[in-house]
Amino acid sequence: MEKLDYKKEYKDLYMPKKKPVLIEVPEMTFFMVDGKGEPGGDNYQQAMELLYAFSFTIKMSKMGNNRPEGYFEYVVPPLEGLWWTKDSMFDLNTPREEWLWTSMIRQPEFVTEDVFQWAKDEIKIKKPKLDISRLRMETFTEGKCVQAMHIGTYAQEAETMEKMAAFMKENGLAPDVGNGRKHHEIYLSDPRRTAPERLKTVLRTPVV
Repeated sequence: MEKLDYKKEYKDLYMPKKKPVLIEVPEMTFFMVDGKGEPGGDNYQQAMELLYAFSFTIKMSKMGNNRPEGYFEYVVPPLEGLWWTKDSMFDLNTPREEWLWTSMIRQPEFVTEDVFQWAKDEIKIKKPKLDISRLRMETFTEGKCVQAMHIGTYAQEAETMEKMAAFMKENGLAPDVGNGRKHHEIYLSDPRRTAPERLKTVLRTPVV
């Protein structure tokens, strides 16, 4: 059976062009971890460990006696992040230690609260040092957004964000951050294996 790869199945969400576009993002279920500080710091790395531990526990649930109802073969979706500062609008010039974030990974449609609880019980046994209280499952509906593919280093994201801002102005749109709507990034490349100038990141901004 062919595995469902969300990036390939939903190219409008995960594989946009470099030119900004307007998109309606539907409801999805995520595992999420909140934090503060620079990406790559200890707090962020602990969040990554939690997200991947839960995501791969769910993926490998097919191997035991607790295969979830409706389970299908799939590729674990990419890491995503919501970013903001105390003033809601994400500003790359804000000192990194003040950045606020929610790191998250999309979950397949068969993941219910019961499946989530089973994963918690498994990880308590297999990885007892992880603070599973930090992770939650949440349904997230992002709605109307402008997005574009950024190719290059994370430090160069401002260039793509400027193009997105110009697109919004040209089309009578305005950023709509706050009340749960935040700057959104989807990481399609592994920075450990990809040259910085070739990194692919989807940048997304909620709009009205």
